[in-house]
Amino acid sequence: MTGGPAADLTIDRLHGSLDDPAFESMNLLNEVSADFPDAISFAAGRPHEGFFDLDEVAGHVERFRDHLRRRFGGDETLVRRTLLQYGRTKGIIHDLVARSLAVDEKIDVDPEAVVVTVGCQEALYVTLRALRRDERDVLVVPRPCYVGVTGAAGLVEMPLVPVTETSAGIDPDEVARVVLAAKAAGRRPRALYVVADFANPTGASLDREARERLLDLAAEHDFLILEDNPYGVFHDGTERPPTFKALDRDRRVVYLGSFAKTGVAGARVGYVVADQRVSDGAGGTALLADQLAKIKSMLTVNTSPLAQAVIGGKLLANDYSLRAANERERRVYQRNLRQVLDGLAARFPAGSEPRVGWNVPAGGFFVVLDLPFPAGDELLRDCARTHGVLWTPMHHFHGQAEPLSRIRLSFSSLTSEQIEVGLDRLAAFVHARCAT
Repeated sequence: MTGGPAADLTIDRLHGSLDDPAFESMNLLNEVSADFPDAISFAAGRPHEGFFDLDEVAGHVERFRDHLRRRFGGDETLVRRTLLQYGRTKGIIHDLVARSLAVDEKIDVDPEAVVVTVGCQEALYVTLRALRRDERDVLVVPRPCYVGVTGAAGLVEMPLVPVTETSAGIDPDEVARVVLAAKAAGRRPRALYVVADFANPTGASLDREARERLLDLAAEHDFLILEDNPYGVFHDGTERPPTFKALDRDRRVVYLGSFAKTGVAGARVGYVVADQRVSDGAGGTALLADQLAKIKSMLTVNTSPLAQAVIGGKLLANDYSLRAANERERRVYQRNLRQVLDGLAARFPAGSEPRVGWNVPAGGFFVVLDLPFPAGDELLRDCARTHGVLWTPMHHFHGQAEPLSRIRLSFSSLTSEQIEVGLDRLAAFVHARCAT
């Protein structure tokens, strides 16, 4: 018996988001890294691996197991079921996450307002899925912007309205203009996405005045602020402004968190704090977190209890403080940041040719370089092939295919020796490119 025609497809019969350049970005970096394994990578924003310890991970699980024993009065059946069975959709470490936020960020939230997710990417998706009712709903984003936000918005078919991000972050006055223009065009700005501390890709941070002004705008124009805070603990040791959520008095902020950088990346655990009240139109109310959990239940069902146990154990071991848990990592990232900035200054002195510029963030994982030539995906591959160094083209963060004369350098996962060699290779690449 012969088979019928092969069930091949054309791209125009698949979801429109698959044509979005943002969906190529993460795959591109993975492919280039695999094709050039000996290249030094300033591309991926991965956490430092020098402190990875499987025995420590096992210890975190055991510590959380002891925590459950105390909670359940020594009932081992309940302990095993909690760790090994399908779990509660909103998570089993929601109370520990809430305590951590209180300790580190002075954020006081009901643990029931916390939904533990499969990484922050799921938190983004379920939040945008809930907010996108119809084609009028839009999301205001900085430009350039983390590609995961662009991708999540594309999956839920939520249009993006950009505001320019500078070295000082987004300008509240521009946000106001953009929101008013969107409303005049019949659109509903539902939320503003922002990373207030050391944003990806720019490393920019907002001062307190800008945060308070944006909260006022959110109240005035009835939109939410989606605050993503993956890098806030990796600062230079000086006092930083409170988070949006710590300043929030009217439940205008949905707080998005991740343990990828501060916990264990491989656990893939994130969370969303959504304490807004949702009316059912008949006098009843529920938390927005409960609505997000409904979506999650149809997406991933629950977040791995064993993965949550790793994070829960780490929080317990550090008195609920991610700042305390990441002090050694913070010092490494600050050392690497200073080394990159000093290394760039030594290799591209002020007033010399070729003219190369860069920003000077106070923390986080990223530095942005301005080059005297466009730097796109093909040039990245050529650089990897001929000079053995990787970086990220900035056009991906602008949601366009046309190359820009800017690249992002991530220094988080590199050793001091790798940074020196990588900067030498990068400088050789820039000089060679300018000589052609």
